[in-house]
Amino acid sequence: EQLVESGGGSVQAGGSLRLSCAASSDSYKSAIITWFRQAPGKEREGVAGLFTASGVTFYADSVKGRFTISQDSAQRTVYLEMNSLHPEDTAMYYCATTFWSRVGVGSWHLPAKYNSWGQGTQVTVSS
Repeated sequence: EQLVESGGGSVQAGGSLRLSCAASSDSYKSAIITWFRQAPGKEREGVAGLFTASGVTFYADSVKGRFTISQDSAQRTVYLEMNSLHPEDTAMYYCATTFWSRVGVGSWHLPAKYNSWGQGTQVTVSS
């Protein structure tokens, strides 16, 4: 599975961005697609995940109420709508995918569970 992210950029605090993650194959239908981010000197962290078949979503506590993950299954694309951005949201954002049964409620946020990654898109939030 190939993933291609887009939509990153630079915004001021309080602003919004929407990231896109386009998948290349029909394995999309049986997957979880998750957005991760990694800031310089920090570990990669799960931000939001979505089971594509059921639509079930997961969020990190740090983004609940501000970020929304959604999909357009016909386009095999998952979106991350980011509102009320903070400077601490500055990071490289990656989308990743794996077969749906490889992760669960307690493990969706673990990078080691995922076997396909996009190239990343930079998000910079200035104060």
